[in-house]
Amino acid sequence: MPHLSIEYSANLRDSVDLTTLCVRLRDAILETGLFEVGAVRVRAFEASAWAVADMLPENAFIDMSFRIGEGRTFDEKRRAGEAIFSTAAMVTESLLERPNFALSLEIREIDSRLSWKKNSMHGRLR
Repeated sequence: MPHLSIEYSANLRDSVDLTTLCVRLRDAILETGLFEVGAVRVRAFEASAWAVADMLPENAFIDMSFRIGEGRTFDEKRRAGEAIFSTAAMVTESLLERPNFALSLEIREIDSRLSWKKNSMHGRLR
């Protein structure tokens, strides 16, 4: 952990450079100093079907879910969220100037008793 999953409406496919968004968000996560490089995952998934607000075809969204392990204070989690959200807002600035775009982020803390994982990258990157 952490894993940032980005869900976006398919009508953004040609107007947002999603690789750049993922890389910039990865960098923002690491710049907080709260997470190990080998643990960070950022990925984007297209929603091919969606119904947003008043159903105008130009309505679009990016919804981010940031899943993290336990052990950080509320202020650390808020700082990470602010870094992620402000970076996403910068990348999507032109979309936010239009009346048809929604950007959101939620942080979810995972109960370590209910999470299983193996990661061979840690040995190489630590």
